[in-house]
Amino acid sequence: MNSPVPDARQAVRAAAQWLALLESGSANEQDHASLQRWRDSCVSHEQAWQKAQALRQRFADLPSALALKSLDRPEPGRRVVLKRALGAVALVPAAWLISRQLPLDVWRADLHTATGERKQVRLADGSSLQLNTASAIDVDLQSRRLKLIEGELSLKVPSASPLTIQTKFGQISVSQSEVCVRQEARGCSVSVYNGAVQLQPLQGSALALRSGQQVSLQAAGVGPISPFDVLAPGWREGVLMAKNQPLGDFLRELSTYRPGVLRWELELEALRVTGSFRLDDTDRVLALLTASLPLEVHSRTRYWVTLLPRKNSV
Repeated sequence: MNSPVPDARQAVRAAAQWLALLESGSANEQDHASLQRWRDSCVSHEQAWQKAQALRQRFADLPSALALKSLDRPEPGRRVVLKRALGAVALVPAAWLISRQLPLDVWRADLHTATGERKQVRLADGSSLQLNTASAIDVDLQSRRLKLIEGELSLKVPSASPLTIQTKFGQISVSQSEVCVRQEARGCSVSVYNGAVQLQPLQGSALALRSGQQVSLQAAGVGPISPFDVLAPGWREGVLMAKNQPLGDFLRELSTYRPGVLRWELELEALRVTGSFRLDDTDRVLALLTASLPLEVHSRTRYWVTLLPRKNSV
């Protein structure tokens, strides 16, 4: 399996170096144009740049302090010191960016997907596994265990030998059944498509969950059992489905499949969306929304998009 780490790490460090150059005050018009071309050339470049700018606020005082050491130096010594200062400045946001963008447990995972990517795998025991966007898992078939590090998976186990999914909030034992597990910061959603699974939360008693049911695993235990949304598993076929759904909820879900930044005005939240949308072209999804709803798309770059209410809309 080819790892995306070197390319991502390179983008992170390049973003930090560009940021240091701009903060130094020595960037000229050509430098700004080169930076824009670099940002537009690749999704990972734009993502790294946006994160660099956000993290830059945490180190607002550092560049000026380093730059002062070089201002009174004559040439060529001034250039040498400035170069070293820029390198030191670059290392600080780079370290933060790498830790945020490339957590060790994610890029070392046995299987992982990038933003917007989905992956289907047939395991050696015959089980069918699908990973949703920005997900990562470790696989240990010898101990019959999967560890969901982040994101969402769908698992179908045809055999009677249980396969256990370990999450931050508990574990799910799956045999002769099909389940979807989505892990987020505050909890883990478990939905059963077929058969039945056994849940063991970190706190509380074990629970049997049957076909058509879903539950939320949280740090404090298990939430109430409820019917799961039949439209939710559409991602497995590459489709995002909505039925009279608030636009805000729809866009939050769409943004998980779209590299870069997607923003919208608060007044658009309550608009309603119905339809089936292909996830392999999120630009087209936005175009379809503008055709059916009173909104318009404003793109700063390919990876920085804002939705605004349409002017003079009826």
